[in-house]
Amino acid sequence: MFEYFPGNYVWNLGVVATLNSGGLIDEVDRACRPIKELAAQGSDVGTAEFMASWAAVAEDLATQAAADEAAGHTRTAGQKYQRATNYLAQAERMQSATSPGRRAVYQRLLDLQRKAFDLIDPATTRVSIPFEGSLLPAYFKKAVEGPAPTIILWNGLDSTKEHMYASGFAHELAARGVNTLMVDCPGSGEALRFLGLTSRVSTEDWAAACVDYLLTRDDVVSGKIGLVGWSLGGYYAPRAAAFEKRLALCVAWGANHDWGAVQKRRLEREGENPVPHYWDHVLWVWGEDDLGTFIEKAEAVNLDGVVEKITVPFLICHGENDRQIPLEYAHRSYEQAVNSPRRELRIFTAAEGGAEHIGLDHFAHVQTYIADWVSDVLEN
Repeated sequence: MFEYFPGNYVWNLGVVATLNSGGLIDEVDRACRPIKELAAQGSDVGTAEFMASWAAVAEDLATQAAADEAAGHTRTAGQKYQRATNYLAQAERMQSATSPGRRAVYQRLLDLQRKAFDLIDPATTRVSIPFEGSLLPAYFKKAVEGPAPTIILWNGLDSTKEHMYASGFAHELAARGVNTLMVDCPGSGEALRFLGLTSRVSTEDWAAACVDYLLTRDDVVSGKIGLVGWSLGGYYAPRAAAFEKRLALCVAWGANHDWGAVQKRRLEREGENPVPHYWDHVLWVWGEDDLGTFIEKAEAVNLDGVVEKITVPFLICHGENDRQIPLEYAHRSYEQAVNSPRRELRIFTAAEGGAEHIGLDHFAHVQTYIADWVSDVLEN
């Protein structure tokens, strides 16, 4: 994996995710250069400076975009708004849960994302999914005129629907005639920041809400709705597919088979964390105040006895050098998914790329593989 900040896995992951989601190396370098020495002090120190440096580049882009828009150069403006959104989203992700101004930063990136959609991607629109008296904010990317198969895309512990959109995966699906519903699950994005919805073990609850919503749309083929989840979504999605039987397929993009055990490993400082201020972040996501209570609760975030209930095609993708989630979990999910009519395990190697967590080191390689698999399954 490309390491701009030697020895700082968490910051490097953010850089690589940005570059492989439409960021430009010159702009990322200008954001990172002023904080390079801070990175040597660890992932938690300097995150406020990280935010300030990346936000300065993003706001410079937004200023340029506004001038381009005023001059009638809408495509150029939209591209700059999109990159500014990407940079703010990655920097905001790195902040403490109690960081001052975090909500304002997130609102700013939402506004910039809307501008980007309006100018360069009107096929993607903001939608809201009714859920237990509240809403799950989401983006829907329409692939073609008329009804089409649709993938529900779920994020993980710290990503948002803006990260999912910037990744380009929905564009790959659209090119194959598949719609994408990118959802801020409980515990992520707007659902957490603005609506206070926290994560839970029973992800089939919000899967049902997503399917119910899609069935109200006349541009969705009702029998061809699949579910893809990356990172912690590699637990969320298989869990949901085991119990929500209206789904046509499932992809675990990172085999998070026993996330509870991962938390105990992290207490022992084994494996890498995905974000700075890690324990504050997970308590926020799961709505807990006490670490001991959270660790006990997390024991249930486990797919043993669950993946056996998946009765649709099931793809498990994992990087052989995933430093967050053990590779053995991918094999465990595959071995237990005995009732899937088409279970497949794809391990991405360092030689080909995509070997890091959810393939962030070679995102396009992993994305296109999954998009092709999804297309193949939905066409049959």
